[in-house]
Amino acid sequence: MGDGLMAAEEDVTREATFGSLPVLRGERVWNFTDFTWVNVGLAIATWAFLVGGSTAALVGFREGLAAMIIGNAIGVAVMLLASVVSSQRYGVEQYTILRSVYGIGGVALLVFTVVLFTEMGWSALLGVMFGRATAQVSNEVFGTHIGPNAIVVTLLALLALAIAWVVLAKGPLTIRWFNRIVAPGLAILTFGMAVLLITETSWSELLNAPPLEPFPDERLNFALAVEFNLGVGLSWWPVMGSLARLTDKPRSGLWPGYIGLFGATLVAQVVGMAAALTLGDSDPTVWMVPLGGQWLGILALVFIGFANLTSLSSIVYSTCLALRQAGGNRLTRIRWEWLTAAFFVLPAVVSFWPNLLYDKFLVFVTWSGAFLAAIAGTVIADYFVLRRQRLQLRGLYEPGKASPYHFSGGFNVAGLVSTGLGAVVYVVLYNPQTLATKPAFDYITASVPAAIVAAVAHLVLTPLLNRRGGGYATGHVPAHRTAKETL
Repeated sequence: MGDGLMAAEEDVTREATFGSLPVLRGERVWNFTDFTWVNVGLAIATWAFLVGGSTAALVGFREGLAAMIIGNAIGVAVMLLASVVSSQRYGVEQYTILRSVYGIGGVALLVFTVVLFTEMGWSALLGVMFGRATAQVSNEVFGTHIGPNAIVVTLLALLALAIAWVVLAKGPLTIRWFNRIVAPGLAILTFGMAVLLITETSWSELLNAPPLEPFPDERLNFALAVEFNLGVGLSWWPVMGSLARLTDKPRSGLWPGYIGLFGATLVAQVVGMAAALTLGDSDPTVWMVPLGGQWLGILALVFIGFANLTSLSSIVYSTCLALRQAGGNRLTRIRWEWLTAAFFVLPAVVSFWPNLLYDKFLVFVTWSGAFLAAIAGTVIADYFVLRRQRLQLRGLYEPGKASPYHFSGGFNVAGLVSTGLGAVVYVVLYNPQTLATKPAFDYITASVPAAIVAAVAHLVLTPLLNRRGGGYATGHVPAHRTAKETL
């Protein structure tokens, strides 16, 4: 066995080591049922109900339901193709596979900018949601008067981050155990809230309920609702590949993702939207008690608070794996417990301003969608069209020019420029900060054009800029060793 292959196998082993709890490549943690519950637990957290409430701010029930189905169906499908398929097939963390798309330096650039700050933002948001849900339980049970932005909410958010860190320190097996308890309870409670809405609200009342804070242009409201839900579907891209690589077969990675992140998410979002339209508040920590009554509402808030912990754990698990891969030897030598603790520093700081991201939820989701849509388009074009789903596993780990996926300076300029062009197209069509849009946005949104432009640009620029580098001109995999044989 050559030194390059030995080094590659050592890197693969280090890829998923949690202190004294290693999970090696090829060791599968989740079957179809396990991963379904993981995804249901991710989907039915407070943020899913908040998405429904935010959609209700723009459109009524009919338009909102259509926007959620269209946005989530497309966003989740694109996200899964750009993350789960390749990672599950090769059993390799998705940011390692991305070396073939962006180069090792390009992956580090994306991880320490787009991915890191997006996932830190989600972590802070989930922590604050846990704090608000727990504060609301205290108000109902003990008669306290904790406001949504009180220091107690911050302290509870910090507690959520601390609990998530403890779960993470134990590794993905603990996440699996946690989801087996929380996810089924959440599914039952969500179904119960849906039944309550149907029995306590007439169908005509629901259909005629006006949106909470719409813009004057109805067509723009619907387009914004679709784009918002597209961003929600795409927002899982940074974490899903790293989770799906631990599944036992392809169907255990792909379909549970769609069942949970589309099916379960849609149910929770519809409940959130209907409750917001009929009760007049988009915040699920506010309307759950009025909807379910004191004890059912409290139970729902407790379960949803715990669901936020599972989402937190899964998000940080995948992101810290990405940091370890992108950071090279320096981060590889840091113990898993310390690396995950360091990740929580910025979310902990943001928690001292609970309304910072909570009140700007739509803006946060769509800004992250601007980059994630472009990344997804680039990755799909590279893996499915240029690489034809064939990768040389050893080559992903070989250093420098020894790797068939070597790019000059470590950066695939074609991939990075393509992603940049896609993001620019997004912001031109729709500026998440100012909410300014072009007329075409009402018909084609911004995420879909961003992904398409990034994909087409990558297909055009790659043969121009990578005639010799990156393995595009050599067939990617040696004739005597296919990808499956490499595995």
